Amino acid sequence: MKKTFETRLAIPSGINCKISENNINCSKGGTQTNRVIVLPNVKFEVSGNELILSSNKANKKEISKILSQVAHIKNIFLGLNERFVYELEICNVHFPITVKIEGSKFVINNFLGEKVPRVAKILADVEIKVEGSKIKIISANIESAGQTAANLETASRVRNKDRRIFQDGIFITKKPEVIL
Repeated sequence: MKKTFETRLAIPSGINCKISENNINCSKGGTQTNRVIVLPNVKFEVSGNELILSSNKANKKEISKILSQVAHIKNIFLGLNERFVYELEICNVHFPITVKIEGSKFVINNFLGEKVPRVAKILADVEIKVEGSKIKIISANIESAGQTAANLETASRVRNKDRRIFQDGIFITKKPEVIL
């Protein structure tokens, strides 16, 4: 059964939101995050300090899609107020691994004694700090931070060897925490 559905999100103080077609731009200070939302029959509008998502003919599936977008928008607000942090650890048993950041690439040298370096992509608006064998990935966008952490973990995956013996690699040890 189709019905009218409307949900309101309070925009935290200090955050500016602008809507243009399917794009929601939120900014605070110098940090800016945007999200493209494609939901037909759903209207987005900013009224005062509230973000309103409404649909005149919403069924159960459309309501669930709207509420999942609300969760993404809440993550944007949380990321603008406090950054998301992923912690990774470099583990090496056989060969010492060296890492360095070159622009938007994370280069892993001497992984399992390989001569050719492995490269992982660093997404935009992501800050990486390497402190010894610990790596911190910090970003206002949880999706960019998570994808960058996954890129590092995937780049150091061991192939065609016994994982019980060759335990080398870069592994996620802590998922998003909030820095105050």
